[in-house]
Amino acid sequence: MFLPLHDRNPIEHIRVAFVNYTLIGVTTLVFVIQWMLPEQANYELTIYFGMIPLVVRDIIPQPLAWVPDQLPLVSYAFLHADWLHLLSNMLFLFIFGDNIEDALGHVRYFLFYVACAVLAAGAHLLMNIDSNGPLIGASGAVAGVLGAYVVLYPHARVFVLARIVIPIPLPVPAFWFLGFWIGTQLFYAFFAGNEPVAWWAHLGGALAGAVLAVLLKRREVPLFGGR
Repeated sequence: MFLPLHDRNPIEHIRVAFVNYTLIGVTTLVFVIQWMLPEQANYELTIYFGMIPLVVRDIIPQPLAWVPDQLPLVSYAFLHADWLHLLSNMLFLFIFGDNIEDALGHVRYFLFYVACAVLAAGAHLLMNIDSNGPLIGASGAVAGVLGAYVVLYPHARVFVLARIVIPIPLPVPAFWFLGFWIGTQLFYAFFAGNEPVAWWAHLGGALAGAVLAVLLKRREVPLFGGR
């Protein structure tokens, strides 16, 4: 219903958000490798490096003995189910990630992204503690970026493609667009039934991102800015 196109929020403290672009590049490269693999090999890759709650809890053994049980808490975020899954995550990361890297700095942004992935996986694990299905996708980490954007730049303008009668681009404050997105995740977490979407990972990532942004931002970056 609403597709983000770009934001009006220039970076101020860095020249290039190279960590964000590297994350996009590496994630895309991993998916291209997945896409080129035979179906069975792709499935096995998902089992080996997706986040399976029972494996992380050490209830069932890790399918690959040399892979630490906790590695999938990070590696799952670089795997995707299909092109739409990948492109939607990378679009959000491309639009909003550069400003968060600008606000945190390169090293802190990388640590922030990894921490959001881990905490999003932890939220999914807590709500699906006995699951033996693999969690994959960057959605939880990207949700962390969105949560950070809400507390750092709620007034920044985001141009979204809104389908009302015909698709038209509309500028809206980031707070309303991202707040709507977070609200839909909360709604579906309770009412979506058995849909195979990690709603709790999205919510856990968004909450983690909001909190970590406050703790890790540059001192000169104010909260609730973006005017």
